[in-house]
Parts: sequence; C-alpha cells; structure tokens
Amino acid sequence: MRSCGGAPADATIENVREAVAAERGVAPEAAEMPETGPHTVTVPGTARGWEATVERFGRTDLEALLRPAIRYATEGYPVSERVAAQWEHAEELFEDAHARDAYLFDGETPTVGQTVALPELGGTLRRIAEEGADVVYEGEIAQAIADEVQSKGGFLTTDDLAAFEPEFPDPVSTTYNGAEIYELPPNNQGVVALEALNIAEALGAGEYPLDSPERAHYFAEATKLAFHDGHRYVTDPDYEDHPPLASKEWAAERAGEVGETAGDASFGVPGANAEDADTVLLCVADDEGNVVSFINSRFAGFGSGLVAGDTGVALQNRGSSFSLDDDHPNRLKPGKRPFHTLIPGIAKLGEDDWAAFGVMGGYMQPQGHVQVLSNVVDYDLPLQAALDRPRWRYREDGALAVEPHFDSQVAAKLARRDHRVRLLPSDEFGGAQIVRNDGGTLSAATEPRKDGNAQGY
Repeated sequence: MRSCGGAPADATIENVREAVAAERGVAPEAAEMPETGPHTVTVPGTARGWEATVERFGRTDLEALLRPAIRYATEGYPVSERVAAQWEHAEELFEDAHARDAYLFDGETPTVGQTVALPELGGTLRRIAEEGADVVYEGEIAQAIADEVQSKGGFLTTDDLAAFEPEFPDPVSTTYNGAEIYELPPNNQGVVALEALNIAEALGAGEYPLDSPERAHYFAEATKLAFHDGHRYVTDPDYEDHPPLASKEWAAERAGEVGETAGDASFGVPGANAEDADTVLLCVADDEGNVVSFINSRFAGFGSGLVAGDTGVALQNRGSSFSLDDDHPNRLKPGKRPFHTLIPGIAKLGEDDWAAFGVMGGYMQPQGHVQVLSNVVDYDLPLQAALDRPRWRYREDGALAVEPHFDSQVAAKLARRDHRVRLLPSDEFGGAQIVRNDGGTLSAATEPRKDGNAQGY
C-alpha cells in the first residue's frame, strides 16, 4: 500500500516560480524549489494511509490502534538522546507562535530525559480515531491545513485534500542469488535497490570475502549506476514512463561498464533535497506467517516548518524533491507526486522463509537494502550481525563515505581503486529494522545507530 499525495492543482511551475521569486527577490527564471516552506507541502497521505491499511489488512479498528499514540501525546513521554538531538533544528525551523507553542517548551527544544506532551497533536489524533481520516481531508483539520499553507503563499486547497486516495500498487521485484526481493515501484526509489542488486549479482559482488575491498568496490559501483539511472527516470508513473530498470537484461548491460576502478557516473539530478532525510520504520512478523514493513516520514525532520493552526500537525516537505526546471525528470506539475525515498521491503529467502525490512535515511535507503540483504543472503549472517556490519554509502558529490569503524585497510584499498573515500559519523548511515519468519521461527533485529527495539510479544 502507498499513500503519498501530489502537488496542489494550482502548483504549476509558472505559479511556484513567480511566488518563490517574489519571496526571495530574484527573477522567476532564477527561482529554485525551496527545501522548506509552503511550496514544499504536497497533499499529506498519512491519515488515509493508516485508515486504508486497517480496513484492508487489519483485525481491529483505527481507534484502538491510535490509543497508545494518543496517550503518549496527551500524557507525555521522556525524550531519548537521539530524539533530543534531532529535535534541535525545530528552534530555527519553526517561526510562527503556534508552531513554536506546539513543539517547543519555553521556547526551547527538550533535553534528554525531559518528559514532554503534545496535547494539540493528541487532540487531532483523538479526532481521527473517533471520526475517521476524513476529518483531515474534508473537515476542520483540512481547512486548518489549507489555511496554513495559503497564509504563507502556497497553493494547497481543501479540494486538493478531499480528492486524495491511497493506492495499492503491485510491487516491483527481482531475484538476488536465489532470494526474491519486493520493493515499492515509482514514484518511490525501490527500483534503485533492485537494479543495484541485479548489477551486483552480474558482477559476482557477493562472491568475494565479506571484508574484502573487492566486495565493497563492486557493490558500490553497482549502486552508483543504479542511482545514475534511477535519478534520471524515477518519477510519478502517471506522468512519465521509465525503462525496465529492475530487469536482468538492463543490469547486464550496465554491469559491462564496471571496471576495477571507480567509474564517473553521477546522481545526475542535483537539488533533489533527498540525500539525507528522516523517517520512522517498523517491521513486524507473526506466527501466522505475516510479515510487514511499514514506513512513515515527514521527509526532513519536522518537514516544511508549517504547523496547521492549533492542530499540532507539522506538515511535510516532500515537494522539495520537485524541480522548477522544465527538463528535469521530477519537474513540478499539478497533481504529480514527487520522487519518494520511502521503500519498505519484503524478501522471500526460502520456501517458507520471509523477511520484512527497511533502512531509513534518504538516499541511504536503497544502499542500506543492498548491504543488509547481501549480509543475509550471501553470507548467512544472523539478523543483528547483518545490521551491525560497518556500512559505506555513495554520496551525491561522488565520494564514497565509510563509517569510523569501517576497516581502514579496506578503505585504503578502495582509495587505490580511485574511490574518494570520506569518513562520516555512524548516524549518517541509515536506520534499519528487520524481522523474519523462517518456517515458523521468528527473529528480529534493530539498528544499533539509532533508537530502536527488537521485541517478542
């Protein structure tokens, strides 16, 4: 299931160019898509997405499922180290009094261990629980959302909100060394992960020793080419077609371009504002054979910086991945959905062996999928060991970043293969979760780089 909305009906390139130009004091032809603000707010999909998930797959109702979140929002919860650190940008982002009142405390972000409550958001969640998701799309909350965006110069209307519906697209898939991998199709970047796996398989990347420079080199080059293609073709399929990026034939051609040293393929679409982003992921498996990967995101931290009146709803900034360039694959069009980084994943590892997984973090997501899946499929690592392994990530500027605990000798050998190796802190390498049902045996692992919990119940 996918629940992501498109651009407002009046958000043409011309209209947004003129609005941004006026706000920034530049000529319309020099205007670029901002990272925050009213023009980055696309139609929110969360509430109807929750409701559609419950109605299609659930055995209980939305009110019961939202009850714990309502309790935490209204009664409060202690803030962890990770959440406190990621909350800090709110002091600069939120400018309006109602936004600061909703998410700051005496004008400041919460400290570690501080108990905070979000009563306005709790009240909105309670209304959704009692009245259904329509209250967000057709009722008072919808009006508050539209009023907030329009008051800042944006184009979102209640008609845009009312017209939104989630969808149930068929997944895109491939096989990788005997495993079947399923991802979300465009406008999400799942085909980037699939193409990278196909190229890596063609190169035999998973046949090298686990800690070898050859393994890292060939997987990184496979991922580089997959990003090069994905960022040129992945967009809303209702507006643009894309080639068969997830096919073995496409991968075989691309694999032929990989040598023993780093190639010069690039992301190719600067200004997409998606290299590093924030997401929440949960994965669940049960004893009836169900596995679920479920992902929610406001994109970058608290999103656009807009909070809808007194609802406590902080609006996302997914529209910042649009471009105001007429030739860009993700050029802005009314109703069009932007390039989405979110890719929950499912893997069939054997006849009665299924896993649900994901790796949060913008462009790290498909790169994390490739590395975690290879750790499990190629080297049969236990789930937690598969997540604990040091990671690399290809950066938008062409560098190959590695974690501080990445093998220094391997990093040096990668540099000799012409990779521009860069050291980044571990919190730049995504946040993974994975669950598995292997013939009725349940197992799970959680990301050591972020807050998380793997728990049986």
